[in-house]
Amino acid sequence: MSKETDDIGVLEAILERLNDFRLPRLLELKEKVDQGETISEYDLDFLERVLEDARSAHPLIDRRPEVQPLYAEVTALYHEITTKGLENESKSKG
Repeated sequence: MSKETDDIGVLEAILERLNDFRLPRLLELKEKVDQGETISEYDLDFLERVLEDARSAHPLIDRRPEVQPLYAEVTALYHEITTKGLENESKSKG
């Protein structure tokens, strides 16, 4: 198999996981923190896995400019969730 074919297969698997599992859960977390709730340990474990996946996929994303805007949007969503979650945590302790 060529590198191009390998990339496409891996990219398809990443996008399927994002669509079926990661994005729905990220959107649930976004709604949760937007309502002022804090992030649980379970949520943190999930966010850590998402971050690890993003880091491992980064070299592939660098080679595939057509998916870079999507990667940037998911990264921004992750940032919004963690920032708001930290803000909510600070408010709940303060």
